[in-house]
Amino acid sequence: MDRKIEKKKTLFSKRNIFIAIGSIIGVLIIYNIFFAENSSKLNVEKEKITIETIEKDSFKDYIPVIGTVEPIKTIYIDAVEGGRVENILIEEGNMVEKGDVIMELSNSNLILEISSNEAQVTRSINSLQSTLLNMEQRKINYERDLIDLKRELKTQKRSFENNKKLYEQDHISQEEFKRSKENYEATLTKFNLFKEAVKKDSIFRSKQTKRINRTIKRLEQSGELVRERLENLNITAPVDGELATLNPESGEVINRGTRIGKINILDNYKLKVEIDEHYISRVRNGLPGSFEYSGNTFDLKLTKRYPEVSQGKFKVDMVFEDKLPEDINIGQTFRIKLELGEPKEAVLIPRGGFYQSTGGQWVYVVDESGDFAYKRPIRIGRQNPQYYEVLEGLQPGEEVIVSSYDNYNEVDKLMLKE
Repeated sequence: MDRKIEKKKTLFSKRNIFIAIGSIIGVLIIYNIFFAENSSKLNVEKEKITIETIEKDSFKDYIPVIGTVEPIKTIYIDAVEGGRVENILIEEGNMVEKGDVIMELSNSNLILEISSNEAQVTRSINSLQSTLLNMEQRKINYERDLIDLKRELKTQKRSFENNKKLYEQDHISQEEFKRSKENYEATLTKFNLFKEAVKKDSIFRSKQTKRINRTIKRLEQSGELVRERLENLNITAPVDGELATLNPESGEVINRGTRIGKINILDNYKLKVEIDEHYISRVRNGLPGSFEYSGNTFDLKLTKRYPEVSQGKFKVDMVFEDKLPEDINIGQTFRIKLELGEPKEAVLIPRGGFYQSTGGQWVYVVDESGDFAYKRPIRIGRQNPQYYEVLEGLQPGEEVIVSSYDNYNEVDKLMLKE
């Protein structure tokens, strides 16, 4: 009979080989899941990146701004009276002193108007002065009448007293005595009434005189103002300074209130500075600043902050603390360091293109081996033109890549190649 022959089992059977291969694949899968590095990588040449070392140093909280030189004060000149420009005595760009005649105007209508007003004022003053004169004459008349009446009273009194004695001695009749008595009493009453009238008239005259004098004074002041209008046809410098601009030309007719020009006061200068509105809450009067020019440092102080914001910027004025540049000119610009706070010790990272790529939320930190750099989250605070202040995530002595990350697609690890 035929007998089934069983195959002899060996170590390298197909079954064992498949089991071994499957086991190896399984081990590799488990290793990749639990032990292998799954982070994304990118090879980067060191010479194409910028690596900086984290430092701990004094952080100077300042911002760079541009200041334009302006005069410390500008006085504008307006035409108080209108007229035709006859003469220009001082050209723009020249220095002037207070009271110097810059320009002469002519205005015939104004001259006629002033002459008419002056005549009217003169007539009014003359009329009031005549009233005062009449009142003074009336006072004199009252005083004269009072003197006469007083003398008459004394005469009547003396006659009455004499007649009284004579009557008592029976030298005169009773009728004659009564008549002298009645005359005296009538004169006394008349004297008292007239005296009271004079007193009231004196009070009225005193008040009236004061009112008239005040009116005359106002009229005289009005006359002076009228004459000043004529003097205003000569445009004069209100202050000492530089006649910066002069707008009208000879023969031109200008109206009252027209802006003629301006005078710059050059006792000192200020710098007009525009600042990004991002800093508006931190900028206040009294902040210091400085700039370098011709090898010297010049200190400034912020004296005025303008509230208006235009096109994302607001303006401030800064003045010199002590010395001025010798050859300073209006319109000249300087790059100023405006200090926003006191210097403080902090962990610092140099500025670089990485900030635009990450918003300052993370950086690539170089490993101690120098072979690769990996992502690390950080937190950044204040900044100045040189450094960012690091609040969390980095320690002094560590190295980071500060150049732009735009080409890295946020890979987890950069392999650094020489």
